[in-house]
Amino acid sequence: MLCQSSEELEAFVKETMACTQHGKVADYIPALGRANPDDLSIAIQYPDGKCVSAGEISKEFSLQSISKVISLAFVLMDRGPSYVFERVGMEPTGDPFNSIAKLESMPAKPLNPMINAGALVVTHMIKGNSVEERFQRLLSFVQELAGDSTIDYCQEVAESEIETAHLNRALCYFLKQHGIIQEDVEQLLDLYTKQCAIEMNCLDLARIGLVFALDGVDPLSGKQIMPVDIARICKTFMVTCGMYNASGEFAIKIGIPAKSGVSGGIMGAVPGRFGIGIFGPSLDERGNSIAGIRLLELLSKKYKLSMF
Repeated sequence: MLCQSSEELEAFVKETMACTQHGKVADYIPALGRANPDDLSIAIQYPDGKCVSAGEISKEFSLQSISKVISLAFVLMDRGPSYVFERVGMEPTGDPFNSIAKLESMPAKPLNPMINAGALVVTHMIKGNSVEERFQRLLSFVQELAGDSTIDYCQEVAESEIETAHLNRALCYFLKQHGIIQEDVEQLLDLYTKQCAIEMNCLDLARIGLVFALDGVDPLSGKQIMPVDIARICKTFMVTCGMYNASGEFAIKIGIPAKSGVSGGIMGAVPGRFGIGIFGPSLDERGNSIAGIRLLELLSKKYKLSMF
């Protein structure tokens, strides 16, 4: 079993702390730009209820792109795979997460749900009669996955994102022109930015990672929260597209299903074993937590976590 004590995990955190100085916080979103680049924390949640952690684990951060894999699971449950994948593809892009380039090929269908264009299409599919109803349905699902009914979104982060969402607006209008999005763009952006601004700590994130790792079962409640096949689809996307355009390198060096966000969060789901939640807001040039990836690399090497 991985790390039996917090002291052991704390040693790994200390070993990787120096990496933070080589990265940069996501200051293009003003609310995220105020993060402390030296923060680094990790939690590992086991099926038997044991949780081992290190760093300032109570510190909350917004999910950002980690929310993409959760909204995908939710929409797959809502709509079914056939409906979803008629509108968004299954292929890695190799491009940055906010790229518009490949949408210009016909048909103008986003290549996968982990890039911004694909995530916007997925969020567009969330059922409900208003932004508030749709968001509350998604938030309830997040709360259930984490076993924490207090989870909410940060209004400041959502407002900061919507004010600077020029490229996402462009993606939405392009998709709307081609009939893939069929709602008001500002309404969709309101929902999407709230989704990305959902906040939690490493403990919550590790528990969500555990549910994906165990094929949709929350062992702490005993409930099958999502169908096995939907958990499988999501983990596959996490392997092929979850770490932006560093996903191939991540699969070779670390080899676990994972999803990152530009707030510095990383959710890991080691199949059949445990969930991992990491927060380290200092990012590399691809938008991934620089110390978080190094931390996972050390853990994967020592404990042979790679599924390959």
